[in-house]
Amino acid sequence: MSKPEPALQTPRVTLERRPTRGHYDMDAVAAVLDATFLCHVGFSVSGQPYVIPTGYGRKGDTLYLHGSAASRMLRTLADGVDVCVTVTILDALVLARSAFNHSMNYRSAVILGRATLVEGDEKLDALKVFSDQLLPGRWEDARGPNKTEMLATSVLKLKITEASVKIRTGPPLDDDEDLPHPCWAGLLEFKQGFSGVVPDPRLAAGIAVPEYLRREFA
Repeated sequence: MSKPEPALQTPRVTLERRPTRGHYDMDAVAAVLDATFLCHVGFSVSGQPYVIPTGYGRKGDTLYLHGSAASRMLRTLADGVDVCVTVTILDALVLARSAFNHSMNYRSAVILGRATLVEGDEKLDALKVFSDQLLPGRWEDARGPNKTEMLATSVLKLKITEASVKIRTGPPLDDDEDLPHPCWAGLLEFKQGFSGVVPDPRLAAGIAVPEYLRREFA
């Protein structure tokens, strides 16, 4: 019995170079998306391509984007244009003995589709998803958006139906003839994270740093 094709794989997202590094299932995509909160959104307006960095939130097979209702990106995407969302996480620089074989260890996701505008109760739910992606626990602590703020904010959703993940792991792939070269080789690991908190100068006395913040840089 033949193995079924991964649900998210299409010719447009299939890796041609290093195909063994490709993954096309929702678990792989979710693992990359849930490890960070910053993406780049690519789209075209009148033939001019744009790539905009922005935050996002994921719930199930839905990716949420949000911003000012006046945002050109959100207004353009709401019209149903094709969009490409990418997320990249750097894990290490791969230092080889030859300059040519240097590389990076990384996890990246590419999602293609068309976004739609979110309204009603789902809009507020989506903003919580976005907040939880950034910092779990913050939504319950901060004041929620009022009616004016909701009107000034647009939320879009993109169903994850066409996507790929590419992952590189492991040591340098030096050629055998380069192995004797007297140059250090290996991984320079890269760790990104929060390092501490700086209180607002106008913070009222007696308000302690909440636990959900302390665990981010513990």
